[in-house]
Amino acid sequence: MVEFAIERLEGLTFVTARLVAESMRAEAGAFCYARGDIKIHAPLLPSVRDFIRASLADEAVIRPTYSGTGLVTLESSLGGFEVLRLVNEAWILEPGAYWASDPGIVLTYHREPVLTALFAGEGFIYLQTKVHGTGQVVLHTKGLVEAVDLAPGDRVVVEGKFVIARSANVHMRIQRATRNFWGRFTSGERAVRVFEVRGQGIGRVLLNPSPFWRYHVMSVEEDAGIKLARTS
Repeated sequence: MVEFAIERLEGLTFVTARLVAESMRAEAGAFCYARGDIKIHAPLLPSVRDFIRASLADEAVIRPTYSGTGLVTLESSLGGFEVLRLVNEAWILEPGAYWASDPGIVLTYHREPVLTALFAGEGFIYLQTKVHGTGQVVLHTKGLVEAVDLAPGDRVVVEGKFVIARSANVHMRIQRATRNFWGRFTSGERAVRVFEVRGQGIGRVLLNPSPFWRYHVMSVEEDAGIKLARTS
């Protein structure tokens, strides 16, 4: 199994992966440098189906594979990273959350129902990356991650995309934030995302409610730049 490590330097966070005659997969464009006998492989052309799905999910079409023996260092971030360990299970990741994984992890897509997608503000088609199998998945986050376990009957109510990943038995639905209809206009919260366990067993959601201050500052500066460009 690949040995993933989260490193910190000069206020930045990055991931290193130590390989011993094995392979790993990473997000397209995540590579920084490698030491040792490491080979990078990426398919020449994706299938039409994969291209359409990746475009709709706003994800990379091809995620290259790194194989051999050595150390692979991925690009740094003002945000953070979280290592998720799967044991013959499936998880659903929000767009942008996938960063790297063991070879035992299979990547597919999860599609939300049309009405859920519409009410969530995602259009008619809302695709998310789905990972399943046994191994490690590295998640790219904006800040510290809070894990919440859900038993049948429990739920987490969230405003916006603060849940970055959830076990596949956790169902998402959209509902009005307030009990009365007009409250959606006076409360400042029109709709919320409700996460509940579907069926038996314990589910888990990973919350990313508060970004690191450096990531927050960068986001504010980007928003200000966009607004300035629109007014100029």
